[in-house]
Order: sequence, then structure tokens, then C-alpha cells
Amino acid sequence: MTDIGETMSPLDHRLAPLQQWTITALHHALTPEVAVPANYALGTWESVSGDASFRRYFRTHFDGRSYIIMDAPPEKESVEPFVDIAQRLLKAGLRAPIIVAQQQEQGFLLLEDLGDEMLKSLLNKASGQPLMDAVLPVLATMASSCETAGLPDYSSAKLQEELALFPDWYLQQHLGLSMTSDEAEQWQQLTQTLVDNALAQPQVFVHRDFHSCNLHQLPDGDIGVIDFQDAVCGPLTYDLASWLWDRYITWPRAQLEAWMLQAHQQLAPQVDEKCWIRWCDLMGLQRNLKIVGIFARLHYRDNKDGYLEMTPRFSDYISAVLPLYPELASNRVMLDKWLAMVKK
Repeated sequence: MTDIGETMSPLDHRLAPLQQWTITALHHALTPEVAVPANYALGTWESVSGDASFRRYFRTHFDGRSYIIMDAPPEKESVEPFVDIAQRLLKAGLRAPIIVAQQQEQGFLLLEDLGDEMLKSLLNKASGQPLMDAVLPVLATMASSCETAGLPDYSSAKLQEELALFPDWYLQQHLGLSMTSDEAEQWQQLTQTLVDNALAQPQVFVHRDFHSCNLHQLPDGDIGVIDFQDAVCGPLTYDLASWLWDRYITWPRAQLEAWMLQAHQQLAPQVDEKCWIRWCDLMGLQRNLKIVGIFARLHYRDNKDGYLEMTPRFSDYISAVLPLYPELASNRVMLDKWLAMVKK
């Protein structure tokens, strides 16, 4: 925990105005009839773990309750998508943080505090099924009830752009390799297969980062959803794939398939089971290739440590799916070679 006046990060030129705005916003939102005392100061100001973006978060207390403050430098991140998506989730009956106050021009948001109990902390072999049972209704509600009008489309161009992160950042920047002409052709074939798979699915609300760090266990048993500002209208299986192929725990194939089929009953019972599992597998493959590229980019471009060390788990995810589909045989040889060269 950090006192209000202490230095906290390279963005500290924003800290004083952020704290002053927070004081004013809290008073105006919660006790509008009372003038802000001239000497009022927040009692505590705690830095909360951030994410892979330029945003940072703090926790403060007022009148017996805690609140989260988001600081998003407007030249780097806009808070407008966060505000928009939060309203969509809340309208659908999901537990996103309520926005208590906002100053979009400065990139400041005052949010309801959903607590610290991320589902990441609850993940273990025994908790898998209960957590799946709790998370699946959230997935179903997002897919069926969250409005998609005005959201960006998860288009062919966007999917291909994301897949390009793998050769651009993992292969070239991290491993120092370039594709041969044959490998480039095989990569393009794989890219097209994965894009076609995504676009063949029903297009619904997609959180885009639906994993155990962005889901909170709330005291009343509900699941709280955060970090949703990049939501799009996209493939039905995307968020399910994000949950199944988690960054902190690996599930056996039999368990993955059982959960795919459980989700099939709630999300798309009209779809053939074999087709559904293929949708899930290839969607997971697209996402996991993207993640390997993103981890390398975070390390080399953004100087964010700690992501590259998670690469082997996602490399294993990719290698595990490739043998399941004969049409990916040539890609398997190529990718297995590259993935075996993972460097810390």
C-alpha cells in the first residue's frame, strides 16, 4: 500500500491530478450536498496490478467502501470503449464494474471495486468443473444478450493481422528466423484455414480476453467481468477457447472435450458436435498462435517482463491440436520445428 504523496510510476505527472479528481468525483457522486473540504485527503491509495496495456489501476477508500480508479493516458488509450462495453455488459445482466464517475478527456474512471479474488487464484484440478459451471452462464449471456451493434467486426483482416504477430514477433524478432518461400506458402494456407473457421461461426459479442485473471469471484457467488474494452463482434467459440486454454493451468484433452460438449449444449446445440469441436480447436489454435506473438511483442517492444516465460505452455497447446486434424499435417512439421526452439 502506498501513501497518497508517494512516487509510484513513470506516469507520476498524472498522479496528482488523478488523485484530486478522485476526491472531487467521490464527493460529487456520493455526497453531492456536501462541499469538498479544502484539506480533505484520501486515507489510502493502493496500486493494483495492471495489465498488458498502458492503463494502470489504483484502489482507494471512501465512506467505508473501496473503489478502483483507472488511469489511461489519452494519447495511449481511450477509456471510451471501456465505458461503452461496461454498459452493454450491465444491460445484459452481467457483473461488470459500475462506473461511478468519469473524465474521458483526461482518461480517468472511478469504478466499483469487484475485489481481488480472481478465478486464477481458484484454479486447480479439483475446481475445474465447478468453475466451468459458473463461467458457462456468463459465456452464454454474452453470446445471446450483449448488444453487438457498433462493435468492431472480428474481420478477416483483423484475424490475419493477429496471426501475423507470430511470424513477425516470435519467429523473426525472438528466434531471428525468416520463412522460406515454401514455409510462407504453408503459413498462408494455415492462416486462411483458421480465418475461414472463425468466419463460419455465428458472430456474437466477444470479450476477447476471457481468462481467469479477468474474471472475479464475487462475495455473492456471481462472476465479475473486467478488462473487456477490446470487445468485438466475432466467432462464437472465441471466448470459450480463451477460458479452456488458460495461461496458468493445462487441462487434459479428455477434460477439454468434455467441456467443449458441455458448452455446445448451451451455446450452439443445433451445430453438429464434430463441427463444434473443430470450431473450438481451430479457434484456440488461432488465439494461441496470436498469444505467442503477443508475448514476444510485449517483451521486445513494450519492455514488459514475465510474458515470455509463459510461452512454452501456449507452444504446447499449439502442438497438441495440430495432430488432431490431417489437413494441418504440413503445418505441424513447420510449427513444431519453430516451437521447439522456444528461448527464454
